[in-house]
Amino acid sequence: MTPLRLLSPADYRRMPWKNGGGRTTEIAAHPPASAIDAFTWRASVADISRDGPFSAFPGVERTLVLLDGAGMRLADGGGSIDLVARYEPYAFAGEQALECTLVAGPVRDFNLMIRRDIARGSLAVVRDETYVLPASRYRLCYVAAGACECLIAGHAPIAVPLDHALLVESTDAHVLHVNPRMADTVAIVAAIDVDD
Repeated sequence: MTPLRLLSPADYRRMPWKNGGGRTTEIAAHPPASAIDAFTWRASVADISRDGPFSAFPGVERTLVLLDGAGMRLADGGGSIDLVARYEPYAFAGEQALECTLVAGPVRDFNLMIRRDIARGSLAVVRDETYVLPASRYRLCYVAAGACECLIAGHAPIAVPLDHALLVESTDAHVLHVNPRMADTVAIVAAIDVDD
């Protein structure tokens, strides 16, 4: 049977940002409970309440998804980008020196970080129809709005409510089906492979 774990907000780990400028809620990481500079991969939700620099994560690929709020502008020496559309992934290198300016008040974002020399992965946003997450060492489904149901061979259907996450760790070839259960469901899903 494929090992899986349904995570509730009580399982998440809350901590300050690496640079001390905000707060993060860690949903899952590998290795579990690893130090901020020692994870292979990490999924979290950040609360950004003021303008300031993003923490530097050299060697890490990052993907942000705006969850709540009017958005933010991320700028470096070469230009800027406005992240104002909710549920649109934005990928960048963790060593990139970014300054964040809030558009109109606090925001929350989902953040996937993967250490590029030992892991690789992908992120997708699931909304209106079933999404098939391919076989990979780790699969994560975080429900940002509504609720969803996850299907994987050898298990009964798994209901994943709002602000919960399903973490699947496996080396088998079973895919994970993510089915939105409500009209407003938004699930953020990631597939991650790690070099052994």
